[in-house]
Amino acid sequence: MTTIASQSGILGDPPPLARSLTYRLHGGDGDVAATLAEFARTIPAEWATVGIGEPLALACGRPIAGLRTFPGLSGAAATAPSTQGALWLLLRAGDHTELYKREGSVRAALQAAFVLEDARSLFHYDGGRDLSGFEDGTANPTGEQADATAIVHGAGALDGSSFVAVQRWIHDLQRFAAFPPERADAVIGRRLKTNEEIPDAPESAHVKRTEQEGFDPETFLVRRSMPWSDGEEHGLEFIAYNVELDAFERMLRRMLGLDDGIVDALFTFSRPVTGGYYWCPPLRSGKIDLSLLGAAWA
Repeated sequence: MTTIASQSGILGDPPPLARSLTYRLHGGDGDVAATLAEFARTIPAEWATVGIGEPLALACGRPIAGLRTFPGLSGAAATAPSTQGALWLLLRAGDHTELYKREGSVRAALQAAFVLEDARSLFHYDGGRDLSGFEDGTANPTGEQADATAIVHGAGALDGSSFVAVQRWIHDLQRFAAFPPERADAVIGRRLKTNEEIPDAPESAHVKRTEQEGFDPETFLVRRSMPWSDGEEHGLEFIAYNVELDAFERMLRRMLGLDDGIVDALFTFSRPVTGGYYWCPPLRSGKIDLSLLGAAWA
């Protein structure tokens, strides 16, 4: 009996270690559908969360309802660039050795039609904190609400799938560390020591700019972000799932001040440098189902 399910990384907890991999099509004569079918056949679904970008869907001649390219947006004092890829994977493992081996297998499976354009190592930090020290994802929906927020239901071929926004943010941690504690708390809108929300935080505070109940309609996201550091630069790989991409875009526009002119204080020490939208196909009998792209399923 065929069973349909969502990819486990969407509602599951972030792994200890991960690699965020973004691919482009190499533009040669590689058979994209055949490469995708081989990938689905040989790479275990539990290794990675897989996202399909609009360039890949269009190259297959199979546009996905609700999927579009990430828009580059600019506000008065902040920008959010688009670096849309064809394919995105969040590859995960419990240790560096296993992660390295899995990435080698993924690269081999995709090399006939794809080129790795960007890669970043991610890690779980201090019980789920951002490198700024603040807890990340405090207001995440859980349980049935998380499922309703992130997983498509009642939409036929899209059932079990999800949409994800992926942005890499670079933090200026030296600048942030120089802020007096009161200012640092006001930037986020929470107390660093207790994680309690500050009722009278300024309107520019991050939690006020992104308050999920403050949108019409209410805008919830299932965030599975992970920190990164290469020794010279540091930041957060922002990863947020929803049943549609409008939810994330509403939030981003408000952060940039495009709705009311108030820019999120997060931009005083951090900035996004990548941006991509992806459709995360469902699993069919435990394997990634890429049949909507014309890839043979078995």
